[in-house]
Amino acid sequence: MFLIETILTHTDYKALYEQAQLQIQSLQLQLAELKKMIFGSKGEKFIVSSNTNVVQPDLFPDDKLGEHTVIKTTLIKSFEKKQTRLNVNHPGRNPLPEGLRREVITLQPDGDVSNLKEVGREVKEVLEYQPGELFVKQYVRPEYIEITEDRLNARRVIAALPAMPLEKSIAGPSLLTHLLVSKWVDHQPVYRQLEIFKRQDVTINHSTVSGWIKDAMELIEPVYNLHCKEVLNTDYLGVDETTIKVLDKDKKGTTHRGYYWVYYDTGRKLALFDYQPGRGAIYPQSMLHRFKGYLQTDGYDAYETFDKVEGVTTLCCWAHARRKFYDAKDYDNAGAEKILTEIQRLYEIEAHCRDECLTREQIKEYRFTHAVPILTALKKLLQDFLVKSLPSSPLGKAISYTLKRWEKLCLYTTDGKLQIDNNLVENSIRPVALGRKNYLFAGSHERAQDAAMLYSLFATCRLHGVNPEKWLTHLFEKINVTAKNDLHLLLPQNYTAVAS
Repeated sequence: MFLIETILTHTDYKALYEQAQLQIQSLQLQLAELKKMIFGSKGEKFIVSSNTNVVQPDLFPDDKLGEHTVIKTTLIKSFEKKQTRLNVNHPGRNPLPEGLRREVITLQPDGDVSNLKEVGREVKEVLEYQPGELFVKQYVRPEYIEITEDRLNARRVIAALPAMPLEKSIAGPSLLTHLLVSKWVDHQPVYRQLEIFKRQDVTINHSTVSGWIKDAMELIEPVYNLHCKEVLNTDYLGVDETTIKVLDKDKKGTTHRGYYWVYYDTGRKLALFDYQPGRGAIYPQSMLHRFKGYLQTDGYDAYETFDKVEGVTTLCCWAHARRKFYDAKDYDNAGAEKILTEIQRLYEIEAHCRDECLTREQIKEYRFTHAVPILTALKKLLQDFLVKSLPSSPLGKAISYTLKRWEKLCLYTTDGKLQIDNNLVENSIRPVALGRKNYLFAGSHERAQDAAMLYSLFATCRLHGVNPEKWLTHLFEKINVTAKNDLHLLLPQNYTAVAS
């Protein structure tokens, strides 16, 4: 009896209760993160309020995860089935419908042909596209015979065709552009585009269009390679990565998880996507082996290898730190909101610098006067909360993450050209997320890299306010007649100057 009473006296039920509550909170956090990853939005807008109570909606019915798996499997089987339908022996090109509008362009040879006798005509038809309409450009070239003065010889006189992107194809520059922009800007898979064409009585085989796209990528590749050199020739880059599912012949019945590594030149507004099959440190190391300057990242371990690279200074992103406190708000509302309010003050300083169009030196001075004191007070606040918070709690993890990277998070205040976060990189990545919801996966590792080329160039178009359709049509019209030394004129950031 005495033994039982002693045990009851020394049992700390309060500690057991707190431990159980902590475990429940940890499991709730994991569940919330899983819901957000599968179904949730990426919005993290924080509005300062002392009475804000966020209730997590029930977005996770019991059968959702199972449905997601079934959909994934069905789509992959559909893709494989479609591939088996491809004919080995091509039946021949489908004739262009007679009912399509034809824009007849007559090309006369250079020089005077008024005294020459026309002996025939060569006609080449090129399928073109303008918004809402497929039409045919019909290049008619009168053919002449010029007889020499001695009447013993004659030569054929005919105008040259304009340069075509794909010489032996009926696909004109505007049609190729429409196919690529529709898929990688408007996120319309090719099979959907072909269904739209059928409504205009134009039937094109999927294999034919796939061949056009593959050949078009070969034309674009030299411009992309030049773009890579341009982007990496800077002293300040933001870096982030995002996933892409890829069909792999070595992985039957499933997809490979590949990665787009995204590099952003903040000063010149240039974005670069590079596809790689993994997320290891070897991939950014290979791309940035000659880079010297500031490298801004989210603190992922792969980037820590650059801490030891001479000439490279790494800094971290406040948006990623803020995100962790935002996620912790549901479990420690008062503490997380107090920290988020201070972080919000840092962002208000950045908004002031943008609104006032301050120079690089003025930004540095303004941050030193206003942001540095806030950071000093915020660090003390975090240290005080760290003592009171359990290390494994959401708030404790957020504080540990932030304090571990504190110097790298504060480094942006030392130079006016540096950004407070990596949001400019994440903005460039968003089209990839939209694309994943539509075409779901890349057909191979090679096609994933093709997509990286277009994502790079289209993102740069957007950053420079360039119409991607006009730019890409211009590229296809000029690429085969542009000298290698002049390829830089075809880059999106140079398009406005060239076009004007």
